[in-house]
Amino acid sequence: MIRSMAGQRSQPEVNTPQSSRFTDGIKRSLRSILTKFHAGYFRISLSLGGQALLWKTLIGPTHDKSTLRHLVHKFHPTAFLVLWSFALFILILLSLLYILRCLFYFKMVKAEFLHHVGVNYLFAPWISWLLLLQSAPFATPKTTSYYVLWWFFAVPVVALDVKIYGQWFTKGKKFLSTVANPTSQISVIGNLVGALAAASMGWKESAVCLFSLGMVHYLVLLVTLYQRFSGSDRIPAMLRPVFFLFFAAPSVASLAWESITGAFDTASKMLFFLSLFLFISLVCRPALFRRSMRRFNVAWWAYSFPLTILALASTEYAEEVKGSIAHLLMLLLLALSVLVSLGLTIFTLLNTRMLLPDNDPSSTLHHLPTVSP
Repeated sequence: MIRSMAGQRSQPEVNTPQSSRFTDGIKRSLRSILTKFHAGYFRISLSLGGQALLWKTLIGPTHDKSTLRHLVHKFHPTAFLVLWSFALFILILLSLLYILRCLFYFKMVKAEFLHHVGVNYLFAPWISWLLLLQSAPFATPKTTSYYVLWWFFAVPVVALDVKIYGQWFTKGKKFLSTVANPTSQISVIGNLVGALAAASMGWKESAVCLFSLGMVHYLVLLVTLYQRFSGSDRIPAMLRPVFFLFFAAPSVASLAWESITGAFDTASKMLFFLSLFLFISLVCRPALFRRSMRRFNVAWWAYSFPLTILALASTEYAEEVKGSIAHLLMLLLLALSVLVSLGLTIFTLLNTRMLLPDNDPSSTLHHLPTVSP
């Protein structure tokens, strides 16, 4: 009896070190994730949100009576709901991780904000939420909840605009010619996606405002990057998939302008043709992306979102033109977009251990102060 009681009393002393080691292991794992995680991982939610918006458009009402569009229109609503729910889950997970990063490692977030590449991806979470808002199966424009959510997601985009665009022409080391790089176009996409959502609510003045901000700075960026100033090549070879953002911006612009005017008119067609030309120009230069494709990296997700938006613009163009060539182009871009997104999802699931590498070129860890455990 005495031995039994002694054994019971000594049991917590044996379990305490084990539970302590288990807790310490969780803390180390969480610390490792939060220190390696950065806003660049929102490329995944951008891509999934774009796919959700694409398929909502395809299964929605249409005046296109072509056989191809009719077959695509048969896409089952349940499949779209699963896709949207998966995109929402990933975005919530990424958002929670970044909130924890802000709470526990704010110095790293600050360093990311000061980095010429990292700061641009701070637009990505808000763009992702705006895309999911527009593709939501239960939320419709011109409702109070839609208005509130639009303000909640659009205001941070404008706040970042004021900070970043203001630095471009007022602060010495932050001149556009010294910090411009392909990821700078994400700020433009943020404005254009906000304009697209505002136009769907009937807020044309707000849509025109955001559209003008985005397009003016896109023209300045395009000229700067074409001129190859000192800052235009300041990205590692592993991040070269972000060159696809060159045709993402005009694709979103064509859709935003269509929402504002109510028709895929000449201006929208011009922007679509520009994005198509830039896409072909990049595809014809595979050597540019050879080094970035040697090993899986989360930067690969930069291929998906631009292709998805280009495919979405092609569906609107095909519906307006109603020609066989336009529908064939839509089919090719749609198939390419789906295959790339599906392939990236499979690659990511098969290479989960490589999602948070120690030498991630997107990370700003080498710029950060030492963080104690």
